[in-house]
Amino acid sequence: MLDAAELSAPVDAVIIDCRFVLGQPAAGQGQYLAGHIPGAHYLHLEEDLSGPVGRHGGRHPLPAPDKLAARLAALGIGLETPVLAYDDSRFAFAARLWWLMRALGYRPPRLLNGGYQGWLAAGGAPSTAVPVPQPCPPPAVGDYRGYCDIEDLRQLQAAGAVLLDSREPRRFAGVEEPIDPVAGHIPGALNVPWQRVSDDSGRLRDTTALAEHFAAVPDGVKRIVYCGSGVTACVNLYALAQLGDEEALLYPGSWSDWCSHLPAAS
Repeated sequence: MLDAAELSAPVDAVIIDCRFVLGQPAAGQGQYLAGHIPGAHYLHLEEDLSGPVGRHGGRHPLPAPDKLAARLAALGIGLETPVLAYDDSRFAFAARLWWLMRALGYRPPRLLNGGYQGWLAAGGAPSTAVPVPQPCPPPAVGDYRGYCDIEDLRQLQAAGAVLLDSREPRRFAGVEEPIDPVAGHIPGALNVPWQRVSDDSGRLRDTTALAEHFAAVPDGVKRIVYCGSGVTACVNLYALAQLGDEEALLYPGSWSDWCSHLPAAS
């Protein structure tokens, strides 16, 4: 984690702008081109940080590991390269990059506390210049670690794992569902909304508040985190890592995959 005020001095890291607007796939890159932290490169949630969408697998499947490694290498990012990632959505998209890189064995990126708006508030002067990348050879990577598919999920839940649903309470309760064809949640899941990891200014809450956020989650059990499509769940996974839980799993397909297997979705 890096505080926005610390960016007033040069940072020895590749800076990645992860801004994105769900439902408006061109908006994040438009924001980047209109102004970004000097030296930052842009990674697109759906073009760079997700794979092709199919009938099952959710709205934002994991990208192919070798494809992501090649994309990162094109920006000069190797396994040990320091990276700083930011967005303006309370870590929603920067945490996705954090999870992907960590799960492939990269040095996990630091996230900018307060995001782009926090940097502006700290006196940051935006740039519209798109930097020239300094590519490096792509490393050999295996599969992602720390995730499960729907079959793994069912087996783990039967063995006592606890599911954490990161969506807003109304979506969890099935009161509304603006995106997926079926409302509700995976049976047995607990609702731990991802937005509560940060305050209204997009800054990560302290460890005491984070512990309270997960207070309803039993200790000593495997934790599986999901959301609508495996993106904002990464914010809860990032928070759990700050509390020392590096073993919690991501269900990347999340509710959009789960409900695609239900008769009501066909």
